[in-house]
Amino acid sequence: MTRIDHPQGTDNVLLDLGFDDAEELSAKAALALKLNELIDQRRLSQTEAAAITGMTQPKVSQVRRYKLQNISLERLMQALVSFDQHVEIVVRPAQPAQAHGITVVA
Repeated sequence: MTRIDHPQGTDNVLLDLGFDDAEELSAKAALALKLNELIDQRRLSQTEAAAITGMTQPKVSQVRRYKLQNISLERLMQALVSFDQHVEIVVRPAQPAQAHGITVVA
């Protein structure tokens, strides 16, 4: 039996797949996940969600499908605020046991 060495993965699958903007995409995905949960909880159509967030229906469609390349982090945060959410950004030094980077908890 031949042993196959696999590279050590990280907690960020997008980084492991080689995306240059993996941290930003992960942050966007976490925010989009929360936004989609709120849309689902309220049973809103894309048009209704667009009216609440100030986004266009096509942009809401992109969020619903996690096509986030053309949507900024700021826009996703503003959309969450329009759903009566509090978005908090915390900057602090990385701990020795923790890698530097971006983490979003939604």
